[in-house]
Amino acid sequence: MYDYDLLVVGSANADLVIGVERRPGAGETVLGSDLSVHPGGKGANQAVAAARLGARTALLARVGDDAHGRLLLDSQRSAGVDTAGVLSGGAPTGVALITVDPSGDNSIVVSPGANARLSPADIRDAAGLLRASRVVSAQLEIPLETVEEVVAGMAPGSRFVLNPSPPVPLPVGILAACDPLIVNEHEARVVLGASVGDDPEEWARALLALGPRSVVITLGARGALVADDRTAELVPSVRVRAVDTTGAGDAFTAALAWRLGAGESLAVAAAYAARVGAAAVTREGAQVSFPTAAEVAALAGAAPGPRAVAAEHHVTAPVRTVSGPGRGVAE
Repeated sequence: MYDYDLLVVGSANADLVIGVERRPGAGETVLGSDLSVHPGGKGANQAVAAARLGARTALLARVGDDAHGRLLLDSQRSAGVDTAGVLSGGAPTGVALITVDPSGDNSIVVSPGANARLSPADIRDAAGLLRASRVVSAQLEIPLETVEEVVAGMAPGSRFVLNPSPPVPLPVGILAACDPLIVNEHEARVVLGASVGDDPEEWARALLALGPRSVVITLGARGALVADDRTAELVPSVRVRAVDTTGAGDAFTAALAWRLGAGESLAVAAAYAARVGAAAVTREGAQVSFPTAAEVAALAGAAPGPRAVAAEHHVTAPVRTVSGPGRGVAE
Protein backbone atom coordinates (compact mmCIF):
# COMPACT_ATOMS: atom_id res chain seq x y z
CA MET A 1 0.00 0.00 0.00
CA TYR A 2 1.41 3.37 -1.01
CA ASP A 3 1.00 6.44 1.21
CA TYR A 4 1.16 8.79 -1.79
CA ASP A 5 -0.36 8.64 -5.25
CA LEU A 6 2.31 11.00 -6.55
CA LEU A 7 5.67 12.26 -5.33
CA VAL A 8 7.02 15.23 -7.27
CA VAL A 9 10.78 15.75 -7.11
CA GLY A 10 11.70 19.07 -8.63
CA SER A 11 12.03 22.82 -8.55
CA ALA A 12 10.28 25.48 -6.53
CA ASN A 13 10.70 29.08 -7.70
CA ALA A 14 9.28 32.48 -6.93
CA ASP A 15 8.16 34.10 -10.20
CA LEU A 16 8.86 37.86 -10.22
CA VAL A 17 6.91 39.44 -13.09
CA ILE A 18 7.08 42.99 -14.48
CA GLY A 19 5.06 44.29 -17.42
CA VAL A 20 6.94 46.57 -19.82
CA GLU A 21 5.97 48.59 -22.88
CA ARG A 22 8.98 47.05 -24.62
CA ARG A 23 11.85 44.90 -23.47
CA PRO A 24 15.13 46.80 -23.02
CA GLY A 25 18.06 46.48 -25.38
CA ALA A 26 21.69 46.24 -24.32
CA GLY A 27 22.57 49.07 -21.95
CA GLU A 28 18.99 50.41 -21.93
CA THR A 29 16.72 51.10 -18.95
CA VAL A 30 12.93 51.03 -19.26
CA LEU A 31 10.17 51.59 -16.71
CA GLY A 32 7.76 48.78 -15.91
CA SER A 33 4.63 47.95 -13.98
CA ASP A 34 4.45 47.10 -10.30
CA LEU A 35 6.25 43.89 -9.44
CA SER A 36 4.05 40.82 -8.88
CA VAL A 37 5.33 37.73 -7.11
CA HIS A 38 3.82 34.28 -7.62
CA PRO A 39 4.70 30.75 -6.47
CA GLY A 40 6.08 28.73 -9.37
CA GLY A 41 8.68 26.23 -10.53
CA LYS A 42 7.84 23.09 -12.47
CA GLY A 43 8.04 20.78 -9.46
CA ALA A 44 5.96 22.97 -7.16
CA ASN A 45 3.42 23.55 -9.93
CA GLN A 46 2.99 19.82 -10.57
CA ALA A 47 2.50 19.07 -6.88
CA VAL A 48 -0.21 21.70 -6.48
CA ALA A 49 -1.96 20.59 -9.68
CA ALA A 50 -2.12 16.95 -8.57
CA ALA A 51 -3.30 17.78 -5.06
CA ARG A 52 -6.07 20.02 -6.41
CA LEU A 53 -7.34 17.06 -8.43
CA GLY A 54 -7.51 14.90 -5.30
CA ALA A 55 -4.24 12.97 -5.53
CA ARG A 56 -2.38 12.20 -2.30
CA THR A 57 0.67 14.25 -3.18
CA ALA A 58 4.09 15.00 -1.67
CA LEU A 59 6.83 17.36 -2.83
CA LEU A 60 10.57 16.75 -2.49
CA ALA A 61 12.38 20.02 -3.18
CA ARG A 62 14.66 22.64 -1.65
CA VAL A 63 13.84 26.28 -0.93
CA GLY A 64 15.68 29.04 0.91
CA ASP A 65 15.01 30.10 4.47
CA ASP A 66 13.45 33.32 3.22
CA ALA A 67 10.17 34.99 2.34
CA HIS A 68 10.03 33.38 -1.10
CA GLY A 69 10.48 29.95 0.47
CA ARG A 70 7.65 30.62 2.89
CA LEU A 71 5.43 31.77 0.00
CA LEU A 72 6.05 28.49 -1.79
CA LEU A 73 5.44 26.36 1.30
CA ASP A 74 2.19 28.20 2.04
CA SER A 75 0.96 27.57 -1.51
CA GLN A 76 1.77 23.85 -1.26
CA ARG A 77 0.10 23.41 2.10
CA SER A 78 -3.03 25.32 1.11
CA ALA A 79 -3.44 22.91 -1.84
CA GLY A 80 -3.08 19.87 0.44
CA VAL A 81 0.47 18.85 -0.57
CA ASP A 82 2.57 17.05 2.04
CA THR A 83 5.68 19.25 2.43
CA ALA A 84 7.62 17.03 4.84
CA GLY A 85 10.12 16.44 2.02
CA VAL A 86 10.73 20.15 1.31
CA LEU A 87 14.16 21.11 2.63
CA SER A 88 15.04 24.66 3.62
CA GLY A 89 18.33 26.53 3.59
CA GLY A 90 21.70 26.32 1.90
CA ALA A 91 20.90 29.03 -0.66
CA PRO A 92 18.16 31.56 -1.45
CA THR A 93 14.95 30.27 -2.98
CA GLY A 94 15.10 29.96 -6.77
CA VAL A 95 13.77 32.98 -8.64
CA ALA A 96 12.52 33.56 -12.19
CA LEU A 97 12.78 37.18 -13.34
CA ILE A 98 10.21 37.76 -16.08
CA THR A 99 9.50 40.83 -18.20
CA VAL A 100 6.37 40.78 -20.35
CA ASP A 101 5.53 43.21 -23.16
CA PRO A 102 1.99 44.16 -24.30
CA SER A 103 1.96 41.45 -26.99
CA GLY A 104 2.63 38.80 -24.34
CA ASP A 105 6.21 38.11 -25.42
CA ASN A 106 8.54 37.69 -22.49
CA SER A 107 12.17 37.50 -21.45
CA ILE A 108 13.13 35.24 -18.55
CA VAL A 109 16.23 34.88 -16.41
CA VAL A 110 16.21 32.06 -13.85
CA SER A 111 18.41 31.96 -10.78
CA PRO A 112 18.18 28.31 -9.62
CA GLY A 113 19.23 29.13 -6.07
CA ALA A 114 18.29 26.34 -3.68
CA ASN A 115 17.05 24.14 -6.56
CA ALA A 116 20.66 23.59 -7.63
CA ARG A 117 21.46 22.39 -4.10
CA LEU A 118 18.91 19.55 -4.12
CA SER A 119 21.52 16.80 -4.05
CA PRO A 120 21.72 13.03 -4.45
CA ALA A 121 22.35 12.88 -0.68
CA ASP A 122 19.02 14.66 -0.11
CA ILE A 123 17.31 11.99 -2.19
CA ARG A 124 18.97 9.18 -0.24
CA ASP A 125 17.86 10.83 3.00
CA ALA A 126 14.27 10.78 1.65
CA ALA A 127 14.33 7.06 0.83
CA GLY A 128 11.21 6.42 2.89
CA LEU A 129 9.28 9.02 0.89
CA LEU A 130 10.34 7.44 -2.40
CA ARG A 131 9.32 3.97 -1.25
CA ALA A 132 5.92 5.28 -0.12
CA SER A 133 5.00 6.72 -3.54
CA ARG A 134 3.13 4.94 -6.34
CA VAL A 135 4.34 7.37 -9.03
CA VAL A 136 7.36 9.70 -8.98
CA SER A 137 7.50 12.69 -11.34
CA ALA A 138 10.63 14.74 -12.04
CA GLN A 139 11.88 17.52 -14.31
CA LEU A 140 15.33 18.96 -15.06
CA GLU A 141 15.26 22.23 -13.11
CA ILE A 142 17.26 20.30 -10.50
CA PRO A 143 20.69 18.65 -11.06
CA LEU A 144 20.72 15.69 -13.44
CA GLU A 145 22.67 13.56 -10.95
CA THR A 146 19.86 14.14 -8.45
CA VAL A 147 17.33 12.79 -10.94
CA GLU A 148 19.58 9.75 -11.44
CA GLU A 149 19.48 9.16 -7.69
CA VAL A 150 15.68 9.39 -7.75
CA VAL A 151 15.55 6.59 -10.32
CA ALA A 152 17.98 4.47 -8.27
CA GLY A 153 15.97 4.91 -5.07
CA MET A 154 12.46 4.18 -6.29
CA ALA A 155 10.47 1.26 -4.90
CA PRO A 156 10.03 -1.85 -7.08
CA GLY A 157 6.73 -1.56 -8.95
CA SER A 158 6.48 2.22 -8.74
CA ARG A 159 6.36 4.34 -11.89
CA PHE A 160 8.70 7.13 -13.03
CA VAL A 161 7.49 10.06 -15.16
CA LEU A 162 9.93 12.62 -16.56
CA ASN A 163 9.48 15.92 -18.37
CA PRO A 164 13.07 16.76 -19.45
CA SER A 165 12.73 20.53 -19.23
CA PRO A 166 15.02 22.33 -19.75
CA PRO A 167 16.11 19.58 -22.15
CA VAL A 168 19.54 17.94 -22.17
CA PRO A 169 20.77 14.61 -23.54
CA LEU A 170 19.72 11.96 -21.02
CA PRO A 171 21.71 9.05 -19.53
CA VAL A 172 20.63 5.54 -20.44
CA GLY A 173 19.58 4.75 -16.86
CA ILE A 174 17.13 7.64 -16.71
CA LEU A 175 15.71 6.93 -20.17
CA ALA A 176 15.12 3.27 -19.33
CA ALA A 177 13.08 4.22 -16.25
CA CYS A 178 10.73 6.69 -17.98
CA ASP A 179 7.12 5.52 -18.25
CA PRO A 180 6.41 7.89 -19.91
CA LEU A 181 8.96 10.39 -21.11
CA ILE A 182 6.91 13.57 -21.75
CA VAL A 183 8.36 16.00 -24.31
CA ASN A 184 7.30 18.78 -26.61
CA GLU A 185 8.70 19.09 -30.12
CA HIS A 186 11.77 21.08 -29.08
CA GLU A 187 12.57 18.75 -26.19
CA ALA A 188 12.19 15.71 -28.43
CA ARG A 189 14.82 17.08 -30.81
CA VAL A 190 17.28 17.81 -27.97
CA VAL A 191 16.84 14.39 -26.36
CA LEU A 192 17.27 12.66 -29.71
CA GLY A 193 20.41 14.68 -30.33
CA ALA A 194 20.13 14.32 -34.09
CA SER A 195 18.33 15.75 -37.08
CA VAL A 196 14.84 14.33 -37.33
CA GLY A 197 12.00 14.81 -39.79
CA ASP A 198 8.57 16.29 -39.25
CA ASP A 199 6.65 13.10 -38.46
CA PRO A 200 5.79 12.80 -34.74
CA GLU A 201 5.41 9.03 -35.07
CA GLU A 202 9.00 8.93 -36.33
CA TRP A 203 10.08 10.94 -33.27
CA ALA A 204 8.19 8.56 -31.02
CA ARG A 205 9.85 5.50 -32.54
CA ALA A 206 13.26 7.13 -32.25
CA LEU A 207 12.64 8.11 -28.63
CA LEU A 208 11.40 4.62 -27.73
CA ALA A 209 14.55 3.17 -29.29
CA LEU A 210 16.55 5.09 -26.65
CA GLY A 211 14.91 3.02 -23.92
CA PRO A 212 11.79 4.68 -22.42
CA ARG A 213 8.89 2.32 -21.77
CA SER A 214 6.45 4.89 -23.19
CA VAL A 215 6.48 8.38 -24.69
CA VAL A 216 4.10 11.34 -24.80
CA ILE A 217 4.83 14.07 -27.35
CA THR A 218 2.72 17.22 -27.01
CA LEU A 219 1.92 18.79 -30.37
CA GLY A 220 0.11 22.04 -29.64
CA ALA A 221 -3.18 22.36 -31.52
CA ARG A 222 -2.77 18.82 -32.90
CA GLY A 223 -3.01 17.33 -29.40
CA ALA A 224 -0.57 14.76 -28.03
CA LEU A 225 0.91 11.59 -29.47
CA VAL A 226 1.15 8.73 -26.97
CA ALA A 227 3.22 5.67 -27.82
CA ASP A 228 4.72 2.51 -26.37
CA ASP A 229 6.29 -0.55 -27.97
CA ARG A 230 2.85 -1.76 -29.13
CA THR A 231 0.81 1.20 -30.29
CA ALA A 232 0.83 4.91 -31.09
CA GLU A 233 -2.29 7.05 -30.73
CA LEU A 234 -3.08 10.73 -31.23
CA VAL A 235 -5.05 12.29 -28.37
CA PRO A 236 -6.89 15.43 -29.57
CA SER A 237 -6.55 18.83 -27.89
CA VAL A 238 -9.43 20.35 -25.94
CA ARG A 239 -11.10 23.54 -27.12
CA VAL A 240 -11.44 26.34 -24.56
CA ARG A 241 -11.33 30.12 -24.39
CA ALA A 242 -7.68 30.60 -23.33
CA VAL A 243 -6.84 33.44 -20.94
CA ASP A 244 -3.43 32.60 -19.48
CA THR A 245 -1.25 29.60 -20.34
CA THR A 246 1.10 29.91 -17.36
CA GLY A 247 1.80 26.52 -15.75
CA ALA A 248 -0.79 24.58 -17.72
CA GLY A 249 1.83 22.19 -19.11
CA ASP A 250 2.78 21.32 -15.54
CA ALA A 251 -0.88 20.65 -14.78
CA PHE A 252 -1.02 18.34 -17.81
CA THR A 253 2.01 16.36 -16.61
CA ALA A 254 0.73 16.07 -13.04
CA ALA A 255 -2.70 14.88 -14.13
CA LEU A 256 -1.20 12.35 -16.52
CA ALA A 257 1.11 10.94 -13.84
CA TRP A 258 -1.70 10.64 -11.31
CA ARG A 259 -4.14 8.91 -13.65
CA LEU A 260 -1.47 6.46 -14.83
CA GLY A 261 -0.88 5.53 -11.21
CA ALA A 262 -4.61 4.94 -10.85
CA GLY A 263 -4.38 2.28 -13.56
CA GLU A 264 -5.62 4.14 -16.64
CA SER A 265 -4.11 3.49 -20.04
CA LEU A 266 -1.69 6.03 -21.48
CA ALA A 267 -4.24 7.33 -24.00
CA VAL A 268 -7.06 7.64 -21.44
CA ALA A 269 -4.79 9.35 -18.93
CA ALA A 270 -3.53 11.76 -21.60
CA ALA A 271 -7.08 12.66 -22.61
CA TYR A 272 -7.88 13.50 -18.98
CA ALA A 273 -4.64 15.48 -18.67
CA ALA A 274 -5.55 17.48 -21.78
CA ARG A 275 -8.81 18.53 -20.08
CA VAL A 276 -6.88 19.55 -16.94
CA GLY A 277 -4.41 21.62 -18.98
CA ALA A 278 -7.27 23.23 -20.88
CA ALA A 279 -9.12 24.12 -17.68
CA ALA A 280 -5.98 25.73 -16.31
CA VAL A 281 -5.69 28.20 -19.20
CA THR A 282 -9.18 29.56 -18.64
CA ARG A 283 -7.96 31.53 -15.59
CA GLU A 284 -5.00 33.82 -14.98
CA GLY A 285 -1.95 32.64 -13.06
CA ALA A 286 -0.19 29.32 -12.59
CA GLN A 287 -0.92 27.50 -9.33
CA VAL A 288 -4.03 29.58 -8.59
CA SER A 289 -5.49 28.53 -11.95
CA PHE A 290 -5.20 24.77 -11.49
CA PRO A 291 -8.63 23.09 -11.48
CA THR A 292 -10.29 20.68 -9.09
CA ALA A 293 -11.59 17.33 -10.33
CA ALA A 294 -15.13 18.77 -10.31
CA GLU A 295 -14.07 21.67 -12.52
CA VAL A 296 -12.44 19.29 -14.98
CA ALA A 297 -15.63 17.22 -15.11
CA ALA A 298 -17.66 20.36 -15.75
CA LEU A 299 -15.34 21.32 -18.63
CA ALA A 300 -15.78 17.89 -20.18
CA GLY A 301 -19.53 18.42 -20.30
CA ALA A 302 -19.50 22.03 -21.48
CA ALA A 303 -19.78 23.16 -25.08
CA PRO A 304 -17.11 25.72 -26.11
CA GLY A 305 -18.17 29.25 -26.97
CA PRO A 306 -17.99 30.66 -30.49
CA ARG A 307 -14.50 32.12 -29.94
CA ALA A 308 -13.09 29.09 -28.14
CA VAL A 309 -9.71 27.77 -29.15
CA ALA A 310 -7.55 24.87 -28.09
CA ALA A 311 -5.08 25.56 -25.28
CA GLU A 312 -1.36 25.32 -26.44
CA HIS A 313 1.52 23.40 -24.83
CA HIS A 314 4.28 25.33 -26.60
CA VAL A 315 3.96 28.99 -25.63
CA THR A 316 6.31 31.74 -24.65
CA ALA A 317 3.81 34.30 -23.44
CA PRO A 318 1.91 34.42 -20.17
CA VAL A 319 -1.37 35.81 -21.51
CA ARG A 320 -2.41 34.92 -25.03
CA THR A 321 -5.15 33.15 -26.93
CA VAL A 322 -3.41 30.02 -28.22
CA SER A 323 -3.86 26.42 -29.21
CA GLY A 324 -3.15 22.91 -27.26
CA PRO A 325 -2.36 21.97 -23.45
CA GLY A 326 -0.32 24.96 -22.21
CA ARG A 327 3.09 25.15 -20.69
CA GLY A 328 3.81 28.05 -18.39
CA VAL A 329 5.96 30.98 -18.95
CA ALA A 330 8.88 30.48 -16.65
CA GLU A 331 7.72 27.00 -15.84
